[in-house]
Amino acid sequence: MSEVREKASKAQTTVPQLNRLNTEQKNTALRVMADALIKETDSIITANAEDLERGREQGTPESMLDRLALNKERIAGIAEGLRQIADLPDPVGEVLETFTRPNGLHVEKLRVPIGLIGIIYEARPNVTVDAAGLCLKTGNAVLLRGGSSALSSNRKIVEVLHQALTTTDMPADALQLVEDADRASVDEMLKLNGLLDVIIPRGGASLIRNVVANATVPVIETGAGICHTYVDESADPVMAAEIAINAKAQRPSVCNSMETLLLHAAYAEEHLPALAEQFREASVVLKGCDTVRRLVPSALEATEEDYATEYNDYILNIRVVENLDEAMQHIAHYGTKHSECIVTRDTAHAERFMHDVDAAAVYHNASTRFTDGFEFGYGAEIGISTQKLHARGPMGLPALTSTKYRITGNGQIRQ
Repeated sequence: MSEVREKASKAQTTVPQLNRLNTEQKNTALRVMADALIKETDSIITANAEDLERGREQGTPESMLDRLALNKERIAGIAEGLRQIADLPDPVGEVLETFTRPNGLHVEKLRVPIGLIGIIYEARPNVTVDAAGLCLKTGNAVLLRGGSSALSSNRKIVEVLHQALTTTDMPADALQLVEDADRASVDEMLKLNGLLDVIIPRGGASLIRNVVANATVPVIETGAGICHTYVDESADPVMAAEIAINAKAQRPSVCNSMETLLLHAAYAEEHLPALAEQFREASVVLKGCDTVRRLVPSALEATEEDYATEYNDYILNIRVVENLDEAMQHIAHYGTKHSECIVTRDTAHAERFMHDVDAAAVYHNASTRFTDGFEFGYGAEIGISTQKLHARGPMGLPALTSTKYRITGNGQIRQ
């Protein structure tokens, strides 16, 4: 039996036991896991250093190494995420609907765990903990397959969490990590019908396309993030600059960072040169349309391919548009339905943008960087879903549940 199938089978056998755990038992396990991460911070950082060294030897860009890197503060934040998950209401068992039919049948619709969830992700070891915490809190077993670039970090983190779980009522085997770095292990996960109930990919566009195109197991698609900010003619220039700089430069390696800045023509004429200088000070390389290059001669030319690229780096496209309609047309053509923002003092424009733009998260006068489970108060997230069925946007605890109907009768038969 392959490693993938063996670990999936092992996780799947824990599902009945997970379903019997109460909220207190699950929360205790999460807090014990958080304490263990803090206690083993040094050993986790040592393992992470192996991944970072290997990444530098392979020429991995610094922006991607930042996604991979762990330090004391980041580990503390990851552990705090587990504690926040423990503090959140448990959706399992929540009664969503209840009614009695004319024939006397009493019907309840309630939330239940999905079962065994597969997560395929890349170079972000924090996802290992986030996914484990969210899945276990909702009574789901989880099969993780992280990227090879984070293998040492993920292996150590799961080792620490496993050891912690052995001291709780939570079965340690409910958390499994596939260590086989070969692409074939991903392909095998995609076909584990009968074991995996759903697969959730987290990563770049190529990973997501592969999963969506080839999986026979149901998929919840977490999309790439080609996110836009449109600065309208009436925007406050100080606010607009702060939002734009934050959306691009605060952490460019993540999916909710901005890749293209759209500027109303009148705003660009007056404010773009100064804004471009702020981007230069933030080490952001600018690419732009002809108008941008006239106003900012140092800007490179932005091509059609650039507008369709998720850089995850200190590179930004800027395009000047004539009006709100042109901005929304650009977003509709190039966007990935992730996170989109308008900066404006015109409430009618803001309302139209937020109503008409098709994205999981739309913002008025706030950075797209807030599209995040932690920022939304979910403790952590399993991903940002850009599809429309089952879940959309930051996926917290309720998104990891399904539903069940319980019907109580007193001998009714259907005529």
